Amino acid sequence: MTPTLLGRIQTRIFLIVVVGGIWTAIITPVLPGVSGAPYGVTYAILALVGVLGIGWEFVYHGLQQFRWDKDWPTLFGLLSLIPEGLLAWAIVDAGLVPGVPDGAPFAAFLVHYATTMLIAFFFANGPMRVPFVRWRYRAGRLV
Repeated sequence: MTPTLLGRIQTRIFLIVVVGGIWTAIITPVLPGVSGAPYGVTYAILALVGVLGIGWEFVYHGLQQFRWDKDWPTLFGLLSLIPEGLLAWAIVDAGLVPGVPDGAPFAAFLVHYATTMLIAFFFANGPMRVPFVRWRYRAGRLV
């Protein structure tokens, strides 16, 4: 399957909202350096990652046009989480995310971002193909 831009965006939104939302609810109380259960903060960061991810899809789509098959190898998809995370942390650290206080702990961000994105990545490359059989044949589109 070579996903289209629309398919990649739909898949990313689904993964952030459903998989990321469930995982954020589970991991928030045990994040390092966070007192209490700041669900508003972790969901604000998750929303930021979702919005930035849609922007990244346009960048990736443009870069993929230089490849003969117009798609990334799976390893590139995994490695793309690094610049996405760095940009998200830069925005969080600059205090530009409403609902996230200044001085948010980096360790909490790192654990939350890394685990959420890895779970979403592995879900998309494995279990997602079971309930969404036609997803693969519709170029990644869910709707």
